[in-house]
Amino acid sequence: MPYFDTASAAPLHPVARQALLAALDEGWADPARLYREGRRARLLLDAAREAAAEAVGCRPDELVFTSSGTTAVHAGIAGALSGRRRVGRHLALSAVEHSSVLHSAAAHEAAGGSFTEVPVERSGAVDPAAYAGALRADTALACLQSANHEVGTEQPVAEVAALCAEAGVPLLVDAAQSLGWGPVAGRWSLLTASAHKWGGPAGVGLLAVRKGVRFAPQGPAGERESGRAPGFENLPAIVAAAASLRAVRDEAAAEAVRLRALVGRIRSVVAERVGDVEVVGDPEQRLPHLVTFSCLYVDGETLLHELDRHGFSVSSGSSCTSSTLEPSHVLKAMGVLSEGNVRVSLPMGTAEADVDRFLDVLPGVVAEVRERLGAPVSAPPSPAPAASLVVDALGRRCPIPVIELAKVIGEVPVGATVTVLADDEAARLDIPAWCEMREQEYVGEEPADRGSAYVVRRLS
Repeated sequence: MPYFDTASAAPLHPVARQALLAALDEGWADPARLYREGRRARLLLDAAREAAAEAVGCRPDELVFTSSGTTAVHAGIAGALSGRRRVGRHLALSAVEHSSVLHSAAAHEAAGGSFTEVPVERSGAVDPAAYAGALRADTALACLQSANHEVGTEQPVAEVAALCAEAGVPLLVDAAQSLGWGPVAGRWSLLTASAHKWGGPAGVGLLAVRKGVRFAPQGPAGERESGRAPGFENLPAIVAAAASLRAVRDEAAAEAVRLRALVGRIRSVVAERVGDVEVVGDPEQRLPHLVTFSCLYVDGETLLHELDRHGFSVSSGSSCTSSTLEPSHVLKAMGVLSEGNVRVSLPMGTAEADVDRFLDVLPGVVAEVRERLGAPVSAPPSPAPAASLVVDALGRRCPIPVIELAKVIGEVPVGATVTVLADDEAARLDIPAWCEMREQEYVGEEPADRGSAYVVRRLS
């Protein structure tokens, strides 16, 4: 069964498995103790730190191991903000950061601080000039991911890091998705990552803090990991994480070329074989293994279940796959279609035959889901003299409001409007996206007794 969701968690690398088993036998003792077993454990921990620091591009004494990538993000942001509290309490971040960064920002605001979200272009990347415009005299910290976890777009970290350095603001980079493929370029100040993203065991994160960055760890002080990650080190998992990071880096150059070609094939073939689809994310400045596309008139959760039934494990940023039924904040910030969203992230070693079979299965699965939902299967009918229409889609979830709009747009004359009443948050993204894809005019959103009224003018 092809597993195409390595952006969530990569399969355990064989080197990680070997290192983990060996470290369970050799690294069980307390590395802080001076007796033989403790010294052996300390040697393993020091070697793992040196290997991880080499991969990150920092000094070993600048890097600590945490219990997860999320913990590393929270500790990094809190420590940097506290260390620079005399400068101010403002935080700058992109609108497409991982939820761990957004949660830290929300907690900072609740404690009396402030933050600015820098918008992104439709590709998902920030404009360095726009990011620089968000930096203020009281900005204590800036955050920018190296590459997006949902659409794969790489961020201009080096350019933003240079602008932050010029402004005297440290930059924290969340490198969870990219670190397995190579070091992060630029003059970043702090960096975080998570081992299970590159094929290491879950429960190991990295936090690197450059020398000279003012940093004050929060919470009760600890004696381990420079006081930045309290608690007993999970030494076997740390050893496995460092060993697998070195191993995947050795394979990355060749695999990146091969997987980039497979992802390029997915991007082009999906657009050819599946109608009414939007492939999102930057087509060039992207991670080599990840592609995301959204299908009109499709319930994303149903689509993922159907693909799973056909033997493919994929993920989604669609509102229909989240427990809250809220659209993905990444897709929302990009202004792209959110319904029927599929994220394919290929693990190293993915067979070309598995990708070909996925591309053979996908069009039929999408067509089946659309038929089940009563989606239109052909172009809208010719213009007919009719008054403007109102479509009541209140209480109906994605993608039904868009399907109902598509069904009736041909019933109004060119220049007339269709107003869709909807209370599903996804409609705020998907109706404008449908208009762009179908070359109709999105007039705007108006208040309604319930939900919102989305007005569309027929242009053709």
